[in-house]
Amino acid sequence: MKWEQVCVKYPEQWVLVEAISACSKNSIHYLDDLSVISHFPDSTLAWKEYKKLHLAEPTREYYIFHTDHNTIEVKEQKFIGVKKRLQ
Repeated sequence: MKWEQVCVKYPEQWVLVEAISACSKNSIHYLDDLSVISHFPDSTLAWKEYKKLHLAEPTREYYIFHTDHNTIEVKEQKFIGVKKRLQ
């Protein structure tokens, strides 16, 4: 489903989506095709569901957006991890 379709189907809602197809360009992650998992009137409920799903399957691309936004894009950030020295 395209973002425009999500906005029409779930107006004034928080939506928890999974990216079905996406691409990255210039440190922006563009979500081309989405699957709506659930919708919420409140962001707190959306985050609770997101955390539960992300813990169960951390490799899947889950996102929360409000349908008031005309477009969506995700800025990519480099993860700088912490190395643990083995003794």
